[in-house]
Amino acid sequence: MSNNEQRNLALAASLCKSWNDHDPQGFSDHFAKDGVWLLARGTKPDGYTVKGKSAIRDTFQHFCDSYPDLHVAVRFHWSNADDRACSEWHITGTNQNGETLDWLGLDLWHFDRAGKVLRCDAYYKAAGDLAEKEA
Repeated sequence: MSNNEQRNLALAASLCKSWNDHDPQGFSDHFAKDGVWLLARGTKPDGYTVKGKSAIRDTFQHFCDSYPDLHVAVRFHWSNADDRACSEWHITGTNQNGETLDWLGLDLWHFDRAGKVLRCDAYYKAAGDLAEKEA
């Protein structure tokens, strides 16, 4: 395994650990100054786009505030020898209204040479009746 692969895997693991630590600052510190976080939901085609460290920190804080028991179980991390990694995870949590979050998904990470996140593109599957959405 190359040094870059090892670095990328360690960065992906550290980013996911930030979720379980409920550490918005730690999460956002991994991003480049103008880094981008593309959430799975939002406007087409990219989802909701969060740009810049402070906006990323605030969005992450919103997740932590909304789901105080938020937990990420990492299934796998993958990396290439260049600047990419992928984290597959299962995230769960319950908000104040008792609604549960239960997503199986992944994050596609793109790092710069310094190991900062240039882009995180998130994808997930969630329970729901597809027929209701098509109607």
